[in-house]
Amino acid sequence: MTEIRFALVGDYNEAVTAHQAIPPALKIATDALDDGSFEARIEWVHTSDLANGAAKGILAGFDGIWCVPASPYASMDGAIDAICYARQAEIPFLGTCGGYQHAVLEFARNVLGLHDADNAEVNPDATLPLVAPLTCALIDQAGDITLAPDSLIARHYGADRANETYRCSYGFSRQYVPLFDGSDLRVSAWDDEGDPRAIELQSHPFFIGTAFQPERSALKGEKHNLISAFVRAARDHQVKAAK
Repeated sequence: MTEIRFALVGDYNEAVTAHQAIPPALKIATDALDDGSFEARIEWVHTSDLANGAAKGILAGFDGIWCVPASPYASMDGAIDAICYARQAEIPFLGTCGGYQHAVLEFARNVLGLHDADNAEVNPDATLPLVAPLTCALIDQAGDITLAPDSLIARHYGADRANETYRCSYGFSRQYVPLFDGSDLRVSAWDDEGDPRAIELQSHPFFIGTAFQPERSALKGEKHNLISAFVRAARDHQVKAAK
Protein backbone atom coordinates (compact mmCIF):
# COMPACT_ATOMS: atom_id res chain seq x y z
CA MET A 1 0.00 0.00 0.00
CA THR A 2 1.13 3.53 -0.77
CA GLU A 3 0.66 6.03 2.05
CA ILE A 4 -0.69 9.51 1.43
CA ARG A 5 0.35 11.75 4.31
CA PHE A 6 -2.16 14.25 5.69
CA ALA A 7 -1.42 16.87 8.33
CA LEU A 8 -4.46 17.88 10.37
CA VAL A 9 -3.61 21.34 11.67
CA GLY A 10 -5.58 22.20 14.78
CA ASP A 11 -5.86 21.47 18.45
CA TYR A 12 -7.29 17.96 18.73
CA ASN A 13 -10.26 17.53 21.03
CA GLU A 14 -12.10 14.21 21.01
CA ALA A 15 -15.31 16.02 22.00
CA VAL A 16 -15.37 17.98 18.74
CA THR A 17 -17.60 16.27 16.18
CA ALA A 18 -15.52 17.44 13.22
CA HIS A 19 -12.37 16.01 14.81
CA GLN A 20 -14.10 12.65 15.08
CA ALA A 21 -15.28 12.85 11.47
CA ILE A 22 -12.16 13.95 9.59
CA PRO A 23 -10.02 10.78 9.89
CA PRO A 24 -12.79 8.46 8.64
CA ALA A 25 -13.68 10.98 5.91
CA LEU A 26 -10.10 10.83 4.64
CA LYS A 27 -10.02 7.04 4.94
CA ILE A 28 -13.25 6.65 2.96
CA ALA A 29 -11.95 8.89 0.19
CA THR A 30 -8.47 7.34 0.12
CA ASP A 31 -9.75 3.76 0.12
CA ALA A 32 -11.86 4.61 -2.93
CA LEU A 33 -8.86 5.86 -4.96
CA ASP A 34 -8.08 4.04 -8.17
CA ASP A 35 -7.37 0.36 -7.49
CA GLY A 36 -7.49 0.64 -3.70
CA SER A 37 -3.71 0.61 -3.35
CA PHE A 38 -3.55 3.79 -1.25
CA GLU A 39 -4.06 4.39 2.45
CA ALA A 40 -4.29 7.59 4.47
CA ARG A 41 -1.61 8.32 7.05
CA ILE A 42 -3.00 11.00 9.34
CA GLU A 43 -1.07 13.14 11.82
CA TRP A 44 -2.53 15.79 14.10
CA VAL A 45 -0.35 18.88 14.38
CA HIS A 46 -1.06 21.28 17.24
CA THR A 47 -1.07 24.95 16.25
CA SER A 48 1.23 25.88 19.12
CA ASP A 49 3.95 23.73 17.51
CA LEU A 50 3.79 25.67 14.25
CA ALA A 51 4.44 29.26 15.32
CA ASN A 52 7.75 31.16 15.17
CA GLY A 53 8.81 29.80 11.79
CA ALA A 54 8.35 26.12 12.64
CA ALA A 55 5.61 25.37 10.10
CA LYS A 56 7.86 24.65 7.12
CA GLY A 57 10.07 22.21 9.00
CA ILE A 58 7.14 20.34 10.53
CA LEU A 59 4.86 20.24 7.49
CA ALA A 60 7.41 19.50 4.78
CA GLY A 61 6.80 16.05 3.39
CA PHE A 62 3.04 16.01 3.83
CA ASP A 63 0.94 15.48 0.73
CA GLY A 64 -2.09 17.39 1.99
CA ILE A 65 -2.76 19.91 4.76
CA TRP A 66 -6.20 20.26 6.36
CA CYS A 67 -6.76 23.15 8.79
CA VAL A 68 -9.56 21.79 10.93
CA PRO A 69 -12.48 23.32 12.87
CA ALA A 70 -12.61 24.35 16.54
CA SER A 71 -11.07 27.79 16.63
CA PRO A 72 -9.97 29.99 18.29
CA TYR A 73 -6.77 27.99 18.04
CA ALA A 74 -4.13 27.79 20.74
CA SER A 75 -1.92 29.70 18.29
CA MET A 76 -3.50 31.83 15.58
CA ASP A 77 0.01 32.52 14.25
CA GLY A 78 0.70 28.80 14.04
CA ALA A 79 -2.45 28.19 12.02
CA ILE A 80 -1.77 31.13 9.71
CA ASP A 81 1.85 30.06 9.20
CA ALA A 82 0.69 26.55 8.26
CA ILE A 83 -1.78 27.95 5.73
CA CYS A 84 0.89 30.26 4.32
CA TYR A 85 3.22 27.30 3.85
CA ALA A 86 0.54 25.27 2.07
CA ARG A 87 -0.21 28.20 -0.22
CA GLN A 88 3.38 29.04 -1.09
CA ALA A 89 4.58 25.43 -1.43
CA GLU A 90 1.50 24.52 -3.50
CA ILE A 91 0.57 21.67 -1.18
CA PRO A 92 -3.11 20.69 -1.47
CA PHE A 93 -5.01 22.52 1.25
CA LEU A 94 -8.48 22.19 2.69
CA GLY A 95 -9.73 24.48 5.45
CA THR A 96 -13.12 23.87 7.04
CA CYS A 97 -14.91 26.20 9.46
CA GLY A 98 -12.05 27.80 11.44
CA GLY A 99 -9.57 26.70 8.78
CA TYR A 100 -11.60 28.59 6.16
CA GLN A 101 -11.68 31.73 8.32
CA HIS A 102 -7.93 31.66 8.84
CA ALA A 103 -7.25 31.05 5.15
CA VAL A 104 -9.03 34.35 4.46
CA LEU A 105 -6.96 36.09 7.14
CA GLU A 106 -3.68 34.60 5.88
CA PHE A 107 -4.26 35.82 2.32
CA ALA A 108 -5.41 39.25 3.48
CA ARG A 109 -2.37 39.76 5.67
CA ASN A 110 0.38 38.14 3.64
CA VAL A 111 -0.74 38.79 0.05
CA LEU A 112 -2.92 41.88 0.18
CA GLY A 113 -0.88 43.55 2.92
CA LEU A 114 -3.91 44.09 5.16
CA HIS A 115 -1.94 43.57 8.33
CA ASP A 116 -4.79 44.67 10.60
CA ALA A 117 -7.12 41.98 9.21
CA ASP A 118 -8.32 40.03 12.22
CA ASN A 119 -10.83 37.70 13.81
CA ALA A 120 -13.40 39.46 15.99
CA GLU A 121 -13.81 36.30 18.05
CA VAL A 122 -10.22 36.75 19.23
CA ASN A 123 -10.00 40.54 18.97
CA PRO A 124 -13.41 42.20 19.43
CA ASP A 125 -11.77 45.62 18.91
CA ALA A 126 -10.27 44.74 15.52
CA THR A 127 -10.19 47.65 13.07
CA LEU A 128 -10.62 45.23 10.14
CA PRO A 129 -12.70 42.28 11.39
CA LEU A 130 -12.74 40.11 8.27
CA VAL A 131 -14.03 37.31 10.47
CA ALA A 132 -17.06 38.66 12.30
CA PRO A 133 -20.09 37.34 14.20
CA LEU A 134 -22.74 35.78 11.99
CA THR A 135 -26.15 37.44 12.01
CA CYS A 136 -27.52 34.08 13.07
CA ALA A 137 -25.25 31.40 14.54
CA LEU A 138 -25.18 28.15 12.58
CA ILE A 139 -24.82 25.46 15.21
CA ASP A 140 -25.40 22.00 13.73
CA GLN A 141 -27.63 23.55 11.08
CA ALA A 142 -27.80 22.65 7.40
CA GLY A 143 -28.32 25.12 4.59
CA ASP A 144 -28.28 25.41 0.82
CA ILE A 145 -25.36 26.99 -0.99
CA THR A 146 -24.85 28.11 -4.56
CA LEU A 147 -21.49 27.32 -6.17
CA ALA A 148 -20.03 29.72 -8.71
CA PRO A 149 -20.51 27.95 -12.06
CA ASP A 150 -16.94 28.47 -13.25
CA SER A 151 -15.33 27.62 -9.92
CA LEU A 152 -13.05 24.75 -8.95
CA ILE A 153 -15.36 23.78 -6.10
CA ALA A 154 -18.31 23.47 -8.48
CA ARG A 155 -16.24 21.21 -10.70
CA HIS A 156 -15.36 19.01 -7.74
CA TYR A 157 -18.99 18.83 -6.61
CA GLY A 158 -20.22 18.24 -10.14
CA ALA A 159 -23.12 20.54 -9.32
CA ASP A 160 -24.02 24.19 -8.86
CA ARG A 161 -26.03 23.71 -5.64
CA ALA A 162 -25.40 21.79 -2.44
CA ASN A 163 -26.72 21.38 1.08
CA GLU A 164 -24.15 21.33 3.86
CA THR A 165 -23.96 21.41 7.66
CA TYR A 166 -22.33 24.10 9.80
CA ARG A 167 -21.15 24.60 13.34
CA CYS A 168 -20.03 28.20 13.56
CA SER A 169 -20.89 31.56 15.08
CA TYR A 170 -18.33 33.59 13.09
CA GLY A 171 -17.56 33.85 9.40
CA PHE A 172 -16.05 35.84 6.55
CA SER A 173 -17.99 39.12 6.59
CA ARG A 174 -19.62 39.89 3.24
CA GLN A 175 -18.85 43.62 3.57
CA TYR A 176 -15.15 42.89 3.11
CA VAL A 177 -15.44 40.59 0.09
CA PRO A 178 -14.71 43.50 -2.33
CA LEU A 179 -11.23 43.83 -0.78
CA PHE A 180 -10.33 40.62 -2.62
CA ASP A 181 -11.59 41.74 -6.04
CA GLY A 182 -8.98 41.11 -8.73
CA SER A 183 -6.86 38.90 -6.48
CA ASP A 184 -6.15 35.18 -6.71
CA LEU A 185 -8.58 34.47 -3.87
CA ARG A 186 -12.22 34.39 -4.87
CA VAL A 187 -15.45 33.59 -3.13
CA SER A 188 -16.78 30.48 -4.84
CA ALA A 189 -19.91 29.68 -2.83
CA TRP A 190 -22.68 31.76 -1.26
CA ASP A 191 -25.69 31.00 0.89
CA ASP A 192 -29.20 32.07 -0.04
CA GLU A 193 -28.81 35.31 1.94
CA GLY A 194 -25.72 36.29 -0.04
CA ASP A 195 -23.08 35.52 2.58
CA PRO A 196 -19.79 33.90 1.48
CA ARG A 197 -19.52 30.21 2.30
CA ALA A 198 -16.41 29.04 0.43
CA ILE A 199 -13.21 30.47 -1.02
CA GLU A 200 -10.55 29.14 -3.38
CA LEU A 201 -7.25 30.16 -4.92
CA GLN A 202 -7.45 30.14 -8.69
CA SER A 203 -3.76 29.50 -9.40
CA HIS A 204 -3.15 26.81 -6.76
CA PRO A 205 -3.44 23.07 -7.55
CA PHE A 206 -5.96 22.69 -4.72
CA PHE A 207 -6.67 25.36 -2.12
CA ILE A 208 -10.26 25.51 -0.88
CA GLY A 209 -11.85 26.74 2.33
CA THR A 210 -15.44 26.16 3.41
CA ALA A 211 -17.52 27.65 6.20
CA PHE A 212 -19.36 24.33 6.36
CA GLN A 213 -18.06 20.93 7.43
CA PRO A 214 -18.12 18.39 4.58
CA GLU A 215 -16.32 15.91 6.84
CA ARG A 216 -19.61 15.22 8.62
CA SER A 217 -20.57 13.02 5.66
CA ALA A 218 -18.28 10.36 7.14
CA LEU A 219 -20.47 10.06 10.21
CA LYS A 220 -23.03 8.51 7.87
CA GLY A 221 -20.39 6.41 6.14
CA GLU A 222 -20.64 8.50 2.97
CA LYS A 223 -17.94 9.65 0.58
CA HIS A 224 -17.90 13.40 -0.09
CA ASN A 225 -16.94 14.74 -3.52
CA LEU A 226 -14.92 17.66 -2.14
CA ILE A 227 -12.89 15.47 0.22
CA SER A 228 -12.34 12.98 -2.58
CA ALA A 229 -11.01 15.81 -4.75
CA PHE A 230 -8.67 16.88 -1.92
CA VAL A 231 -7.37 13.33 -1.57
CA ARG A 232 -6.80 13.03 -5.34
CA ALA A 233 -4.88 16.31 -5.29
CA ALA A 234 -2.74 15.02 -2.41
CA ARG A 235 -2.06 11.80 -4.36
CA ASP A 236 -1.06 13.83 -7.41
CA HIS A 237 1.22 16.01 -5.28
CA GLN A 238 2.91 12.90 -3.90
CA VAL A 239 3.47 11.50 -7.39
CA LYS A 240 4.88 14.81 -8.63
CA ALA A 241 7.20 15.15 -5.62
CA ALA A 242 8.56 11.64 -6.19
CA LYS A 243 9.70 12.43 -9.75
